[in-house]
Amino acid sequence: MNNIQLNSRRDFIRKITLTGLAACSLPVLGSMAEESASSGKSKKADNLVFLFQGDSITDGNRGRTADPNHVMGHGYAFSVASRLGADCPEKNLTFYNRGISGNKVTDLEARWQKDTLDLKPDVLSILVGINDAASVVFNRPTVVPPERFEEVYKSLLDQTRAMFPNVLFVLCNPFNLPVGKVKDNWEAYHSDLVKRQIIVKNLAEKYDTIFVDFQMVFDKACKRAKPEYWMWDGVHPTVAGHELMAREWMKQVGKRLKFVR
Repeated sequence: MNNIQLNSRRDFIRKITLTGLAACSLPVLGSMAEESASSGKSKKADNLVFLFQGDSITDGNRGRTADPNHVMGHGYAFSVASRLGADCPEKNLTFYNRGISGNKVTDLEARWQKDTLDLKPDVLSILVGINDAASVVFNRPTVVPPERFEEVYKSLLDQTRAMFPNVLFVLCNPFNLPVGKVKDNWEAYHSDLVKRQIIVKNLAEKYDTIFVDFQMVFDKACKRAKPEYWMWDGVHPTVAGHELMAREWMKQVGKRLKFVR
């Protein structure tokens, strides 16, 4: 075998070897990248516990028993749980709804151990603030000004992360639209709520969480239909409004958990 033939043979063997190594390594790298992107800070990918926490918007008239037909209520939390549960049965996901009508952030604080920490959430979604704003606008008992709202909200996040370092927070903006009694007090109502929206967004950035801007979603939707179509009283969404919420929630959470679509 002459030198030209020998060199050609060596080149051919080298190319085949490199191609084989690349074929073996690429799937592994791809899998590792997907796992990292899918699970946020945690390596856990299955058996995740999703907890929805908040006020009446999250509550959705949920049942207070173990009856699985009503346990998630009739709002965006139900829509999210039903879709993910149906699409990902192999992941054995668990969903809890612990929203309570009328709750302010201070009410969440009072029941945080029992209704949040004891449930050991992997994904914790929080939507609160509209009742806090109403407490100021209507001077209700136990007024929660924005400063107190931020203080308590931050404390709840700190408590949770201290116990569950890898928890994935989903902080949702409180929202309203000029409908009904909200419209009658729009300037005071919305100006106060905007302060709380800024607080939630800042906390989301500080804690590196998912941020779901529901106010933006409803503002855009009002270009297609009247506010009354999306929110029947300026606070509580209609069926169509809850669907918008579910879609946006899954869109934002899907940026960290790739199986959420």
